[in-house]
Amino acid sequence: MALRASLVKEVIVMALDTVRGNKMRSALTVLGVVIGITSIVGMTAMIRGFDQSLRDMIGAIGPNTIFVQRFGISSVAGGAEFKELLRRPNLSIADARAIEEMATTIQLVDIQLGAGGPPTQRQVFYGNQRTKQLIVFGTTENFAEGTRIPMIAGRFFNGTEVQYRKNVVVLGYTPYQLLFEASGVDPLGKMVRVGRERFEVVGVFDKRPAAGGFNLGQDDFTVIPYTAYQRIFGLNPVRVNRTATFLPIQLAMVPREGVRQEDAIADVQRVMRIRHGLRLDQPDDFDVLTQDAFLKLWDQISQGTFLALIVISSIALMVGGIGVMAIMSISVTERTREIGVRKALGARRAEILFQFLMEAAFLTSLGGLLGIALGSAIGWTVHIVSGFPISLPWWSFAIGLGFSASVGLFFGMYPAVKASRLDPIEALRYE
Repeated sequence: MALRASLVKEVIVMALDTVRGNKMRSALTVLGVVIGITSIVGMTAMIRGFDQSLRDMIGAIGPNTIFVQRFGISSVAGGAEFKELLRRPNLSIADARAIEEMATTIQLVDIQLGAGGPPTQRQVFYGNQRTKQLIVFGTTENFAEGTRIPMIAGRFFNGTEVQYRKNVVVLGYTPYQLLFEASGVDPLGKMVRVGRERFEVVGVFDKRPAAGGFNLGQDDFTVIPYTAYQRIFGLNPVRVNRTATFLPIQLAMVPREGVRQEDAIADVQRVMRIRHGLRLDQPDDFDVLTQDAFLKLWDQISQGTFLALIVISSIALMVGGIGVMAIMSISVTERTREIGVRKALGARRAEILFQFLMEAAFLTSLGGLLGIALGSAIGWTVHIVSGFPISLPWWSFAIGLGFSASVGLFFGMYPAVKASRLDPIEALRYE
């Protein structure tokens, strides 16, 4: 065992000496490996960071919340024809009332006007200040509980204010920031104008998480009672791109405590199918969406992106591997007499094979370590400069190092076998 360990140590030292003696050639040999591993580590860091931030954003809607829409992203992503989707009936407030009465698994139902379709947008005014165009939602008092967006000031409006169509508003973080934060004015109790109507500010939402840390307009909204929304904006058809369409309505539901989400979804589907008069053989003419559905769709996208990254990076690794094979073949030719001497002194074929494999693996592993360092540096630089979230899991380093060593072993096998099979007499005669 001690003799074998000594032999391994000697072979490793010889490999290091060979690499150290041909610095330029070694650097050019591992360049492709460095590029490939840098791509894998750097892009993995950014994809993983974006993935986690997107999951945080989706998680903000509530893990158990169920949404019902006329049609949503799941139908579009599933390949449904847009013309068929447009033929679906519009949801109504009566659908929400039916779910409240007939779906025993549902704890609360929120009506969201201005969601699930072309949004209603208005500017918000306070004194001489104004915001850009913001989305206006009309909801019930259950909106805050269903979405679980934290509040930094005040409260959400209550059932009495909804019932009596009160002009009260809860601001998203963007209008709060534009109208009140810079001037240090307390927004609570102040009167703002949404479009042409005056509303009393009763609360302010906190910032919502955003995918990639970008400002995607996730805070560009205001919320008013849906009854006030009906009074101001109505439920009559509006025109979008010269096509008549109805004001979008989305329903959000939270299951009762202890009820499985799957059972609640089945209960909602049962009520909606009865409401829409669908036969057993007819598909749903509405979409039911959950947090899991959004995450499943994103998983498909991210897996495809990661696979494309691996394929592209593998090309660079293959180029690097071919370079390793070429350089190691040249090294075998240059060291033919050395191999002959070693064999004449009793070195076995396995020892020669191991020596050259170790040289190849050491070269590519060195390239892998450099690639890991460069990829990590690129990820951190992007994070520091732009604030883009990154994630550097240990397994990305392990994959990078494992790939680089595997490239050396695979592409170094042919030169190593060639060296081990040299005839010692012919090798000693080689000039």
